[in-house]
Amino acid sequence: MRRAIPRNKPIATVIKNYIDKKSGKVTESREEIERRFYGLDWKVQKRIVNAFLDAGKTDRHRAYAWLLDLWDPSFETRIKELWEEHHEDRCAWVIIRHFPLDYIKEHTKELSDDRNYYFICRRLVGEASYEIDRNKLDDMDYLMVLYHAGKHIEDAEAKDILYGIVQKICTYWWPSLQLSRYYRPDRNEMMAVSDFEKVSRALYYLESMGNEEVVNSFRKWDETMQASLSQSTEYADLKKQVLSDHDFTEMLSLIVQKNLPSFLPEKYKNMSNIQEEEDDHHTCQ
Repeated sequence: MRRAIPRNKPIATVIKNYIDKKSGKVTESREEIERRFYGLDWKVQKRIVNAFLDAGKTDRHRAYAWLLDLWDPSFETRIKELWEEHHEDRCAWVIIRHFPLDYIKEHTKELSDDRNYYFICRRLVGEASYEIDRNKLDDMDYLMVLYHAGKHIEDAEAKDILYGIVQKICTYWWPSLQLSRYYRPDRNEMMAVSDFEKVSRALYYLESMGNEEVVNSFRKWDETMQASLSQSTEYADLKKQVLSDHDFTEMLSLIVQKNLPSFLPEKYKNMSNIQEEEDDHHTCQ
């Protein structure tokens, strides 16, 4: 039998029942509002967002999610009030994405929890006077901010960042989980360092920003390591084993991880930012 499709009630009635906490229909009205929200007129959507902002935490969070995509300056005063009252992360996301730059500059410190600072940088990096606090961004976020802003960095800094990302491969508990989603195992081809997701993305950003010399030099280094490991007894022994593609990839990534330190350029073998151990996870031997 075909499932019966419920008829839509008048939306004004649904909203009224949602707002009236004594109606006994708050939950079902909330569910119907959420189901129908994106098909409603903007005037009705605004009324719903305001109603959800005036409700409890769960419904406020739903309203924040709507406002990320359906922002209107008329909500600014209410969002400021809610931010000052609750300091909720999801409210901060709305502010960072949509508020005037002057407000974000003034409140950067309290808005910068967790990864929020990255998104603040995305908004402010185009300002001539804005200086990025490098210590608040990891390598990948730093490169993404610069890339999206059309910025450029010196080759020396680009090289340090790139090899810093490579060094962290040594700290991965299961390195195969960090491979690019485009990587496909080939039992007759040794894995490259550039097959790891973050390395691949870093190379793309740096090449796009004009650091071709660094990228080309790195690729030659990567090819040298790949060629050397392809002749190793570890790789030869691995190819003799009867393994699934998943297990083969996992073991191959461990071979790369184990041998990586000996191939690193001398400058990057003992840099202070290498973590010898990360949360008691697997480290290079």
